[in-house]
Amino acid sequence: MSNSPFIFEANMENFQQKVMEASSSTPVLVDVWAEWCAPCKQLMPLLEKLAEEYQGGFMLAKVNADEQQQLTASLGVRSLPTVILVKDGQAVDGFNGALPESEIRKVLDKHVEAPEEDPYEKAHRLWESGDVEGALAILTEMNQKDPDDLKVLIDLAQLKAEMGDLETAEQVLESLPPEEKMQHQAKQLAARIKFLKQSAELPPIKDLEMALEQDPKDPHALHQLALHHILKENNAQAMELLIRLMQSDSKYKDEVAKTTLIELFDKLGNNNPDVRTYRRKLYTLMH
Repeated sequence: MSNSPFIFEANMENFQQKVMEASSSTPVLVDVWAEWCAPCKQLMPLLEKLAEEYQGGFMLAKVNADEQQQLTASLGVRSLPTVILVKDGQAVDGFNGALPESEIRKVLDKHVEAPEEDPYEKAHRLWESGDVEGALAILTEMNQKDPDDLKVLIDLAQLKAEMGDLETAEQVLESLPPEEKMQHQAKQLAARIKFLKQSAELPPIKDLEMALEQDPKDPHALHQLALHHILKENNAQAMELLIRLMQSDSKYKDEVAKTTLIELFDKLGNNNPDVRTYRRKLYTLMH
């Protein structure tokens, strides 16, 4: 049982008062769940998180379907999890199954006044949900208010890169103080911009794979296919191809395999397990 003042267990005895009557002043989100229900266990932490975030904008009523079979039946529940939004004594919305957080927010925001959200956190939430334009608008406004906020600057550069505006992304990175350019996030972004610029000239993946079938040591195909994998975040595959390139032709394009590996290590950071594995392989090849 949660200790939150915004979350409570609902049953036949308290449902009328704590859900139906209370919903005239505060909406109540009723979550019907069971211990054996895996999607229920995925959903519940999200609902609890949102209840805390909204700080009383709605109450979360948890109904254990196994313990409250009569209540569950009276609610017309046919599958778990079932979530019902009650307002002014009426079921006004709801959903079945474990929805992602962004979709749950859409249901809530139609009926519940959303709390004030930190703009930086909101920008990242929009970014993660795919609303790049919305995130860009917030970060741009933050940058105008405080041009010296370096984390906002780097985020702006990263967003611009994702949107294909590599020139602006590079300009933003170049505007950073020298010590900030050495920070992991800035180095990571600089490497990604370089890979993105190179990708514009890459042949299709299928053509490269066919070339390697004919000649597994083809340096052009090894290098270009590695770049494709980097852009798709298939980092282990990319590193393996670059190691193969070093083994077959370490001097190819002024040791581009080694240079690209090091840039990829910078992009991912030393804590990445693939980086540790392939750094050892690179060291072995060089010594």
